Amino acid sequence: MAECVLVIGGGGREHALAWKLAQSPHVKQVLVAPGNAGTADCGKIRNSEVSVTNHAILAQFCKDHNVGLVVVGPEVPLAAGMVDDLTAAGVACFGPSARAAQLEASKSFSKAFMDRHGIPTARWGSFTDPQLACDYIRTASFPALVVKASGLAAGKGVIVAANQDEACAAVKDIMKEKAFGSAGETVVVEELLEGEEVSCLCFSDGSSVAPMPPAQDHKRLQDGDLGPNTGGMGAYCPTPQVSQELLEQIKVKVLQKTIDGMKAEGAPYIGVLYAGLMLTKDGLRVLEFNCRFGDPECQVWARNLPTGLLAR
Repeated sequence: MAECVLVIGGGGREHALAWKLAQSPHVKQVLVAPGNAGTADCGKIRNSEVSVTNHAILAQFCKDHNVGLVVVGPEVPLAAGMVDDLTAAGVACFGPSARAAQLEASKSFSKAFMDRHGIPTARWGSFTDPQLACDYIRTASFPALVVKASGLAAGKGVIVAANQDEACAAVKDIMKEKAFGSAGETVVVEELLEGEEVSCLCFSDGSSVAPMPPAQDHKRLQDGDLGPNTGGMGAYCPTPQVSQELLEQIKVKVLQKTIDGMKAEGAPYIGVLYAGLMLTKDGLRVLEFNCRFGDPECQVWARNLPTGLLAR
């Protein structure tokens, strides 16, 4: 039996992970740092005030409290190298290294990676100069555009533009007005894809993939697919849009190709890989990668998992 599992994070995703981990007969206690009201003193689950930004303090806490496994929920600690630092200190930690987490931490890196490895995605350009970004927008061969802050922006750094003027205004907001802080020092401009959007997640040991049931979340703030993009307003799982045949295509053409590519580039990807996909009339396209469980997809996925999340 694992004496204790520590979940890093404080949202609904972490609540779902803690709830599922606590169902395992191998787990005696689940700590959540910082946690939330739902994870405070709930059966096997309780919150912890340990620092999650000072990795040396966190590693010592894990040793002092017999933490057998750390599960990292959000993307920011992964990009900051939490898995690297805890692993180096001898603490078992589930999630990708900082190098592997670039797939989410840098949209510019991610798009270039997909091009290098033949993974289908939207046509795109990456820019550190706002004028060059607007020049690209004015001459792009595709009429509808999306402007994205390349760095981490809590799922909110994506602006769908109705026309070229709106796209250039989005570039100004991101790069000059710093709407998303340092995350917008580089922007990615890409064609707007149309179709059904789905989320396909998998577990990976750095070589193979084990897909989870696909989910669909709802990103627009308002009904009717209107309003600004959010980190996710809700989700359901499984999705009728993804047949078993299509899921096998996603596994081969996207998930396995990504894991193989990261391994070939010297950054093996171990953990949960999230592929946000658009099912277009021309076939599947990758919108983005995330380097962790989705939020809110994790909540509905966990409800469908018939067993505990941790096994021997």
